[in-house]
Amino acid sequence: MNSKQLIDEAVSLPVEESALVVGSLLRNLNHPESEIDKQWSMEAKRRLSELRSGHVTVILGNEVFNKVWSKFKE
Repeated sequence: MNSKQLIDEAVSLPVEESALVVGSLLRNLNHPESEIDKQWSMEAKRRLSELRSGHVTVILGNEVFNKVWSKFKE
């Protein structure tokens, strides 16, 4: 399989599987070794846990941007 075939195959995957592929490739290119990367990883896991448990409420991106833009219009 050549690179183009591999990319075509990856693009056809469902979003969740594509994200796994992309994440794996990025980790391979940029090994998370620094303390900052470790802290961001822990923070991401904490936030995901909060979302899954229902302890936080999700605000859609477009809602956030609408609020920000409305502040600039005032």
